[in-house]
Amino acid sequence: MSRYVFKLPDLGEGTVSAEIVGWHVKPGDTVEEEQVLVEVMTEKAAVEVPSPVGGTVLSTTGEPGDMVAVGAELIVFETGSGKAHEAAEAPQAGKTPRPPAESPRGDAAEAPPVAARGRVMTSPANRRRAHEAGVDLAQVHGSGPQGRILREDLEAYLRGERRGAAAASRARPAAAAPQGPQREEIKVIGLRRLIAQRLSESKRNIPHFSYVEEVDVTELEALRRHLNSRLGAGEPALTYLPFLVLALVRVLEDFPQCNAHYDAERGVIIRHRSVHVGVATQTPDGLKVPVVREAQQLSLWEIAAEMRRVTEAARLNKATREELSGSTITLTSLGKLGGIVSTPIINAPEVAIIGVNRALERPVVVEGAVMVRRMMNLSSSFDHRFVDGYDAAAMIQAMKERIEHPAMIFLREPD
Repeated sequence: MSRYVFKLPDLGEGTVSAEIVGWHVKPGDTVEEEQVLVEVMTEKAAVEVPSPVGGTVLSTTGEPGDMVAVGAELIVFETGSGKAHEAAEAPQAGKTPRPPAESPRGDAAEAPPVAARGRVMTSPANRRRAHEAGVDLAQVHGSGPQGRILREDLEAYLRGERRGAAAASRARPAAAAPQGPQREEIKVIGLRRLIAQRLSESKRNIPHFSYVEEVDVTELEALRRHLNSRLGAGEPALTYLPFLVLALVRVLEDFPQCNAHYDAERGVIIRHRSVHVGVATQTPDGLKVPVVREAQQLSLWEIAAEMRRVTEAARLNKATREELSGSTITLTSLGKLGGIVSTPIINAPEVAIIGVNRALERPVVVEGAVMVRRMMNLSSSFDHRFVDGYDAAAMIQAMKERIEHPAMIFLREPD
């Protein structure tokens, strides 16, 4: 028997350390070569680290939330080999860490995990959710390839548990109030920690200027309903967002300072001719920003289709690095939960973000008469270092004009 020390490998792209998100093994476990040992989070992505050898786990280093330096001892095995080993990097042993999930900015693509005998196959997000819910994944039926547990499989299992718990609750008399601590502490780790860190940096480093404008979307709603009425059975309906993206593309031609990045290290503003619109998307893993690239070259229907494709890929954790990075301006919407006003945080290194609030009918005065109109607010934030208040207001006013007269969305201004 021999002792094999496995050190945290170089995970690429200048990574010097990684955060432990969750261990898949513990001391005393017997593991096989290529079995996933631990999930770690770098500044770019979540990565599953496979075992370079088979053997028994003697010790592990670090708890979820701890940072481990590249080259530091990660896990120690007892192997059946006659030679002692000292491993500094997994690639030297022929094992390549797998990136299973995206960062908020999305800089790595999901790779399907390699199945290890006796190990449940599913995504890291499902493992975390099952752990938080106290679910043994071995009890969940997987409908994916080779029995892989999909998100809907876990959802179905949890729904069944909740129904069972509700029935049991109805069947027994009311219990006394629970004793002991009345609070729960949840450690902020992994993707949630990265989201918190980046939002904090954005709010701390960028002087946000917010501007809210009321927009009459009555005519836009009429056009949207008309176009949707012409769709075939089963075709996805248009929402407001593709129209807003197209309106945004048009006005950015006159306000290029809002379609820009600030490179803080070089002290340079980079104005982009292409419009890569980030679409803030809530996913089971947290907020991600998939990107509709080259929006200025797309039609309304192409924008709608691409938006559906990249947001769905983000929710299913299947988006590629390119699909989750490189946006030049971001659009964020809470849909029907959009409220009246919001103050969105800029998606650095961008300098502007457009927030879409809820649309609803209410009485307004039009040319001296009270009428029922469908109204919606645009709540936007700008980096006041590089976008003056006048220009920010003028840009949103230009969007308002096109939205309220939707034919203008499809027309280009004469040179």
